[in-house]
Amino acid sequence: MYIYDNYDQRIVDERVAQFKEQTERYLAGGLTEEQFLPLRLQNGLYVQRYAPMLRVAVPYGLLSSTQVRKLAHIARTYDKGYAHISTRTNVQYNWPELKDVPEILAELASVQMHAIQTSGNCIRNTTTDQFAGVTPNELVDARPYCEIIRQWSTFHPEFAFLPRKFKIAVNSHLSDDRSATMLHDIGIKIVKNDQGEIGFAVYVGGGLGRTPIVASLVKEFLPEKDLLTYLDAVLRVYNLNGRRDNKYKARIKILVKALGVEAFAEKVDAEWQHLKDGPGTLTQEEIDRIKGHFTAPDYEKLTASNSLKEQLAENKAFSNWYKRNVSEHKIEGYAIVTLTLKKLGTPPGDITDKQLDVVADLADRYSFGEVRNTHEQNIVLADVKQDELFALWQEAKAAGFATPNLGLLTDMICCPGGDFCALANAKSIPVAEALQAKFDDLDYLHDLGEIDLNISGCMNACGHHHIGHIGILGVDKKGEEFYQVSLGGDSGPDATIGKILGPSFAREQMPEVIEKVLAIYVDQRIEGERFIDTYRRVGHSIFKERVYAKSN
Repeated sequence: MYIYDNYDQRIVDERVAQFKEQTERYLAGGLTEEQFLPLRLQNGLYVQRYAPMLRVAVPYGLLSSTQVRKLAHIARTYDKGYAHISTRTNVQYNWPELKDVPEILAELASVQMHAIQTSGNCIRNTTTDQFAGVTPNELVDARPYCEIIRQWSTFHPEFAFLPRKFKIAVNSHLSDDRSATMLHDIGIKIVKNDQGEIGFAVYVGGGLGRTPIVASLVKEFLPEKDLLTYLDAVLRVYNLNGRRDNKYKARIKILVKALGVEAFAEKVDAEWQHLKDGPGTLTQEEIDRIKGHFTAPDYEKLTASNSLKEQLAENKAFSNWYKRNVSEHKIEGYAIVTLTLKKLGTPPGDITDKQLDVVADLADRYSFGEVRNTHEQNIVLADVKQDELFALWQEAKAAGFATPNLGLLTDMICCPGGDFCALANAKSIPVAEALQAKFDDLDYLHDLGEIDLNISGCMNACGHHHIGHIGILGVDKKGEEFYQVSLGGDSGPDATIGKILGPSFAREQMPEVIEKVLAIYVDQRIEGERFIDTYRRVGHSIFKERVYAKSN
């Protein structure tokens, strides 16, 4: 993983000192709320319903075990004993006291972490496939390009006050997309041209929120060296032309839609002519320098494990977990393990300080000391020997994050909602808990197969409800909380925005409503067919008619 040099460390340390002084002045009455607002946002600090919320940056979701232990220490010392993995692969604390935040930032800086650009109208954390670098079917490791973008975007003086927040994702997988690339302000797909050269297909104008839109292609093949100059051009066009009079119409997707993608691409190309082959052009030396931080760990020469076959045959629970939570690794004898943070009774994405310590220990023992957060609010150990999977499963199970439900109905994405977020119209965690309790039969879940169920507490869509196969959105109706259901969303290569089913439901109706949706799917599916494929084949109407049939 990328290791700070003296320059990186000095930048972060100086920011910690600046914010300490700013916070002291605010608490002493030397700064007004209005004056303090941009300063705290620049350091990832929101004022939420009950307490400040601190969002910690986790570049492309990658953490060392040392950093995970520090996160556990902060949860234990300054919060209520837990942290939350966000859909941007960052880590959030919901209960820090403002007076403690400078010290928390100092603790983070001691392990090369910070909260810079995790909020505000700037370029946020660049995300990628949580299996990058270890999955067999990828073109190249996407993480070095994410790191190049991180270094370019951090403290970029021209893009510190954009019309709105800005999100970038990079994907290098040939047939899958685990980072919802097409739903980002800029989605970058790593490709290879006919000459065998690595480059990028660039998509712009995707996003969720009030106006969900799938991104459009603006550059079919961008040479590797031109990555940053072209991103500069896209951001400049957005910065100059994006609306600033209405925050709900300020995202780049609105600009692309208003201009039309062809006209937008022309503006970008015109701007790019001023930048192309300029100082921002990447040299092979610089690309190789960054790639040097992402070299393979010291893999052993292994063959497929015979003991694993016996353990799978003898233990059904282990076998179920293996089928759902273990993925193929590009190196023979190794496997990728996803630890699910979706245990019954626990808000999706929440992890306690003790569990964080366990994750760090497991990473050290089984996965070269590295941990990855996923945008689906789980944790990945990327390099586990197949012979050690059974031992790892036993320890993970004891710690509470080996529920074999990865990709199933209860592996849901859920924002903190009205329990914490000041923007939310409705609570989302109680809906998640009710659905977890209703659908706790793992045999039934395994029979249903892969279903993405995403829940958001408001139109800002932090729970990605638009791209859930089943999406749930909390809405406010004259002070009452209701929930709108959408079907058919998808975050993969065939990215699709879900279609609203019909009138919203009361919270207590949600388990019954989802049960009806699932019953229709089971009734209509062809053997082996996923929920999303059945929905696409049979259409929306049958779900709408049958879900609302009894209430009409």
